[in-house]
Amino acid sequence: MATDYERILLVKPEVHVFRIPPRTTNRGYRAADWKLDSPDWISRLKVISVGKNCFIRIEDKTSGELFAKAPIPSYPGEAVEAVLDSSRYFVIRVEDDSGKRAFIGIGFQDRGDSFDFNVALQDHFKVLKQEQEFAEEAKKLESGPKLDLGFKEGQTITINIGKKDGTSKPRNRPTGAATAGATPPLLLPPPGGKPLAPPPQASRQQPAPASVQQQTNSNLFGASQPFPNPSHQSAFTAPPSQNQTQQGGSADWGDFTSATSSNNTSNWVQF
Repeated sequence: MATDYERILLVKPEVHVFRIPPRTTNRGYRAADWKLDSPDWISRLKVISVGKNCFIRIEDKTSGELFAKAPIPSYPGEAVEAVLDSSRYFVIRVEDDSGKRAFIGIGFQDRGDSFDFNVALQDHFKVLKQEQEFAEEAKKLESGPKLDLGFKEGQTITINIGKKDGTSKPRNRPTGAATAGATPPLLLPPPGGKPLAPPPQASRQQPAPASVQQQTNSNLFGASQPFPNPSHQSAFTAPPSQNQTQQGGSADWGDFTSATSSNNTSNWVQF
């Protein structure tokens, strides 16, 4: 069996103790009927719990000798009762070892002390009530039907971890041929510099280099003849005179003859 330890719930170093007259009516006690200016004793008060039992101890302030002891079976109740005309005074029922009982009055000088006294008793019995409710619920669960969650003989379970449902399809990546005609993205300009011009469009025609133009012009006169240069007079001589034309042409004119001398145009250079 577990041993119950003594717990000190509250300690107040000074409390006034009064001998009170017997109660004549059922209305309750009044602190105004006591001699508040001259208490019968000034002592120390302790609230102690041993297991589920609670006690109030009135002790000597100096030696700690026990003056009176009041068992508290419930709160609020007959063991501790507040007066009608003040929140700082209470009536407690003390009891000795032989079982004799008596009622005495106690009071605190500060309202905070009386508030602490009240809260300490309430918290103790609130905890007892919660423990009792938990015990009753546990008994109901034990007495009720039990749910068997164990595996029966031959019963198995299957767990699929990380299995895809197959509804999603992978996306096809564009190949190099599909992205060959796409315009590459522009790069960001360097810090502090000017942005680069976009690349020229493929449809814009680029001018041919000078060497290509010279080669194209030379093809107009045949592959063997260069483009005529005015500074070279050897390529073209002066046209023949009228007398020379009438006499049948001159060898200096070469293959070029007048249109009236011959209808043969096979030796003309094709432009």
